[in-house]
Amino acid sequence: MAIRISTISYLNSLPFAWCLENSDLIGEIALSYDIPSQCAEKLLADEADIGLIPIVEILQMPEYYIVSDLCIGANDDVRTVALYSETPLSNISTVYLDCHSRTSVALTKILAKHFWKIEPRWENFSGDITAYPRSDSSAAVIIGDKAFAMRSPYIYDLATEWRKFSGLPFVFACWVANKPIDKGFINRFNKALSCITNNMDAIVAYYKTQAPTGIDLLDYWTKNISYPLTADKREGMKLFLKYAGEIAGLRQATSL
Repeated sequence: MAIRISTISYLNSLPFAWCLENSDLIGEIALSYDIPSQCAEKLLADEADIGLIPIVEILQMPEYYIVSDLCIGANDDVRTVALYSETPLSNISTVYLDCHSRTSVALTKILAKHFWKIEPRWENFSGDITAYPRSDSSAAVIIGDKAFAMRSPYIYDLATEWRKFSGLPFVFACWVANKPIDKGFINRFNKALSCITNNMDAIVAYYKTQAPTGIDLLDYWTKNISYPLTADKREGMKLFLKYAGEIAGLRQATSL
């Protein structure tokens, strides 16, 4: 039976897709492309065996296994996860939330409470978040490829703000299994993903027609996105999940 793998359909994750599609695993996996929240929902519903999921979803999983030392992370400016505002932070009264990734929503709430020291009204926005109601006191959390075209008087990159607050890099998503997977397969899975390291030029050439106008893919994938799940990124994950657990009233993840 094929191993069901759900990966994120955003530009930041396409290097993983290229590596899997060009690996010797391709005949043994069923690969689907989903928005981040759907990746998590599939894993929770056992509709996938491995998913590239927003890390906050770990708090909801009764059983989970981080199966790769690669992730979607950022050391500083991630560029495609930000709070877009019509006003400085201190004047924000309403924040509209992009519900495609609950990690970004939780991160914004953590920063608001512990770093920015603001208490806005939170509004889930189910439509096109880029068309959120703009006013002198509104802002919106916007993630993914649509963020490339966003323009606002004030832009607060969430990875940069997290670094200022915690001194640590941030992990937005990591590869998680909802059950034990054969170790031999996991080794091959990681070998396939690690092709990012030596094949970035080929990956850029393959996807260049899919990039938004004016976006340098090599620059984005090597300067804004940081793929290795390093020790300091794991520390950042632990700290984030501690705060996220407190906000959501969920248990803390204990083994990262």
